[in-house]
Amino acid sequence: MITARRLARARRHQPREQHRGAALPAIVADQVRIGYGERVVVPDLDLAIEPGSWVALVGPNGSGKSTILRAMCRLLAPADGTVLLDGRDVGGLSPREVATTLAVVSQGAVAPAGITVRELVTQGRHPHRALVGAVSAEDRRAVAEAMELTGIEAFADRYVERLSGGERQRVWIALALAQEPRTLLLDEPTTFLDIGHQVEVLDLVAKLRRERHLTIVAVLHDLAQAARYADRMIALRAGEVVADGPPREVVTTALVADLFGVHASIVDDPVTGAPVVLPYASLRGSADRSVDADVATARTSSHGGG
Repeated sequence: MITARRLARARRHQPREQHRGAALPAIVADQVRIGYGERVVVPDLDLAIEPGSWVALVGPNGSGKSTILRAMCRLLAPADGTVLLDGRDVGGLSPREVATTLAVVSQGAVAPAGITVRELVTQGRHPHRALVGAVSAEDRRAVAEAMELTGIEAFADRYVERLSGGERQRVWIALALAQEPRTLLLDEPTTFLDIGHQVEVLDLVAKLRRERHLTIVAVLHDLAQAARYADRMIALRAGEVVADGPPREVVTTALVADLFGVHASIVDDPVTGAPVVLPYASLRGSADRSVDADVATARTSSHGGG
């Protein structure tokens, strides 16, 4: 198996024109250490994300998921190691170059007051325009297409602050699409949304992935949603990868107990077949409390290895 580290090193020294036709990973992290000042959050990250894939980063709070996203999009410079975006060192790219390749939908983004949906989505065209350039016909085409794809044309002239949470999230995704990226990073895109809007947003992302051939990297807290939509899950603890693979291989009773401190059953989603986590007892703060072994055995499905 070719590791991310080996692939990154080989391609860093290979002329770009020589491998232009090859399927470069969308993102590579090569021995990356990330932190904030003296505090190291991710000690040594080594991974490659293939183009067109949907990768879900999962793990408890503080495990480094959002920090990794920030390093991928050049918002946070690694203390050591290299992040490659389409084979190029992201640290050597300008913000404009990054923004025309990769777009980010951040958690809890807030629009300026008094801005309409169309105006906000048009801001996604800034990386493609001169500093003081007027909106071009190409910009208007890209904005109209992004709004159509996300189903927000009907309220293009409404103020963003007057929309529902689900509608606002679709607007932010439309802004990202207007950048015409190849890779989309999503930081907890369903936070603060009810279950109906959560499914709506994730279904939209799945549709865009198919139609735009996008690479998706998403931080998700809901393991069932991550397993249903992503084809690869990376589980993190204290900035280190503890499991990486297809959802069925990653989501096990042992991993759920280890990462989240709960006993859980793992069952198959009756519609998609993806693993679904059903927690039934906490392991935290209960050193003197045992779970009945017969109940635990009965509730654990055939997924329970790990």
